[in-house]
Amino acid sequence: MKVYSRACGAIGVVCLLGAISFVHHQVSAAAFRLANPGIKDASRMAAIADHSELAYCTPPFKLVLQRVLNACGLVGQEGRRGCQPTDVKTFASISDADFNALFNPLAQRGAIIMFDDNSDKLDETAKQIIQQKWDERHGARYFFIVARASRKGTIELNRALSHRRANSVLFDIQETIKEPGLDKQIGLLWLGSEYAQLNVDYCGTWQTSRPGKLCDTEAINRSAFISWVDCRL
Repeated sequence: MKVYSRACGAIGVVCLLGAISFVHHQVSAAAFRLANPGIKDASRMAAIADHSELAYCTPPFKLVLQRVLNACGLVGQEGRRGCQPTDVKTFASISDADFNALFNPLAQRGAIIMFDDNSDKLDETAKQIIQQKWDERHGARYFFIVARASRKGTIELNRALSHRRANSVLFDIQETIKEPGLDKQIGLLWLGSEYAQLNVDYCGTWQTSRPGKLCDTEAINRSAFISWVDCRL
């Protein structure tokens, strides 16, 4: 009985010490978090997927991405500038088809926001998809908006229209997402009808904001595709 009592006593002491240690750890961790609000819990951070080197981060894609970041004001400048068709042709230095091919792998993490003819107004479904895709970033570095216009109308009109469409998506994000430094996370490209037109294959390979609606060459280019990107450069 004495041996049994001693064993029970020893176990009790171990349990008590364990409980005290646990409480001390929790109090210390809470104090650290209060003193360092900018540092996130590593266990929570581990739950966020690392997208930085997925298959789409090929050397050609990284090369164009770096040129986009430099030319569109995401790095090395104080403010966002964005890129218009002439900029894209200069910094990309690749054909329309090759430019689109670089972004094709982003279909699974992006969507195509569609607009009415000669309009830059977002409908409610478009707004929901923009919110959804922004939430799916999971901390990715950049979020791209690449707007177009169909070839109906003049070059000047379509360039301005695609710019307004890119801004419509940007302004919607700014109004609904209250995060600092958005200008350094969002890359705008407005291509007008001059560069990198989409073909009807994109109606089936990308999520669109108007499923079940007519999706011909004109419709798919009255659009802005959105996608997050996170490659190591």
